[in-house]
Parts: sequence; structure tokens; C-alpha cells
Amino acid sequence: MMGSRRPRLRWPLVAGLVCFLAIGCGEDSESEYGATGESDPQIATVTAPDLSETALQGREVFTANCSECHGTNAAGSSEGPPLVHIIYEPGHHADVSFHIAVRQGVRQHHWDFGVMDPVEGLSNQDVDLIVCYVRELQYANGVFSDPSGLAACQS
Repeated sequence: MMGSRRPRLRWPLVAGLVCFLAIGCGEDSESEYGATGESDPQIATVTAPDLSETALQGREVFTANCSECHGTNAAGSSEGPPLVHIIYEPGHHADVSFHIAVRQGVRQHHWDFGVMDPVEGLSNQDVDLIVCYVRELQYANGVFSDPSGLAACQS
């Protein structure tokens, strides 16, 4: 019977799929994003540039509300990840993702720091200032190079 022949199993395809699954289905790995939960209080090396007036205001809000976990100059700490990191560049985490993180918190997904709880008491304007600060740090430290990523600073 010509039409009832079963297709042969493609072993290279199956072997590739098994290999893909064995390495974590594309999960973010420590080697890709750096070590997490290190004892060093600063995870990323961040050079602070001359900041715009908006970013300076954002630094004040960030220092009061975010630096305990995300470190000085958003370089990370033993309590939270660095925000001056390729993971948080505008093409991967848009500005609105910072607003969502503040309002709703964040489940653990890129790092091993656990869940981020919502941050109470910050207005949308406060978060916009924080985003501007983080984006200027990212831009100055080569996380992204397209100046359109600084849109949060255009107010």
C-alpha cells in the first residue's frame, strides 16, 4: 500500500530537540547574565555620567526607594540585580516595564534574587524620573547606543 507508509523518524531532529530541552529550553542561564547573589555588594561596574536635571531628580527618588536592593547607581547588590545591564535595555524591558514592576512587583525570572514586591508610595511621575535616571546610566555605560532609548528623559 503506497499511501500507508509511515515517515521515518528523523534522529538528528530528535537528538537536537533532546539537547535543547536538556539545556533548559532557552531559560536564562547564569553564564549568560553573570553570577547572581554574589557577596560583592556591587554586581555591575557602573560609571556615573553627568546627568540631566530630570535624571538627577530620578537619582534622588531611586536612592530613596530602589537602591537598597538595586544598589548605588543601579549596579546591583546582594539583594537585587543591576539595572545597568543588557537585560534591562529598552528593547528588552521597555520603560513601561518599570511602571509595572513598581505597581505589581516582579516574579523571579532573570536572576536568583527572588520576587520583587510592589513599591508603595511612588507616583507615575516618580517612576518616570527613575526610568530617566536608569536609562541615562545605561546609555553612558554602553547598555544601548540608540538615543531614542532616552525617551523617558524628554519631558
